[in-house]
Amino acid sequence: MSKSALVTGAGGGLGRAIALQLAARNCRVAVLDINPKSAGETVALVKAKDGEAIAIADDLTREGAPEAAIEATVKAFGGLDILVNNAGFGGIESFFEMSAKLWQKTLSLNVTALALMCAAAGRVMRGQRAGRIVNITSPASRMALPNYAAYAASKAGVDSITRAAAVALAPFGVLVNSVAPGMMDTEMQRVTEADLARVEGRNDLQAFLDERTRRVPLGRRVEPDEVAAGVVWLALDSPAYIAAERLNLSGGMDRD
Repeated sequence: MSKSALVTGAGGGLGRAIALQLAARNCRVAVLDINPKSAGETVALVKAKDGEAIAIADDLTREGAPEAAIEATVKAFGGLDILVNNAGFGGIESFFEMSAKLWQKTLSLNVTALALMCAAAGRVMRGQRAGRIVNITSPASRMALPNYAAYAASKAGVDSITRAAAVALAPFGVLVNSVAPGMMDTEMQRVTEADLARVEGRNDLQAFLDERTRRVPLGRRVEPDEVAAGVVWLALDSPAYIAAERLNLSGGMDRD
């Protein structure tokens, strides 16, 4: 029997790659994105390969949106086997010019919405006594990044929520883990690095990007499909004794 999955931030980049790989494994996929057009495009790609998918267009920071997304998925598919919390936001600000607006925007999506998604999905999975949740974290959660502090702090929050959710849901056979991707050439990554170069006074963007890439022990950036494969492994294939773990897909940047 096919499994049902909900992937947030699935209108492009890593989220789209995850949705497509889950669909290729015969999962029915709910594609959630704040951009209705992007969500629809991902659904069309799934259906073009004879997969089953629905689009959910919503802002997860809206009150009630996390619960509504879970409800819509359960209504469409009759249950929820997999939740991938991929939606995220990151902004660059100089440490000495940080704003409450950026912190609120970052934490409301990356932390609060993710926690509420875990709880709402957890209630469904608790009743089923089965399910898997995969949260997307980041190597940034363990780094000192003065000009990216809100994002780094938010991902440390994701790590904490992952552990808490794993412990809360383990008695019901629900597995909660996370994946920490390295540098991916997604739209969010490109915008973030351009802003970081500007804030740090680096005028040669390509030289700045090359310098950052050289920090990766494997010597290259990771493709979204590679990270998606790790997410799908945790969602479908990993042993049922893995919980509260963090899978680092950072090419050796995150060595713990």
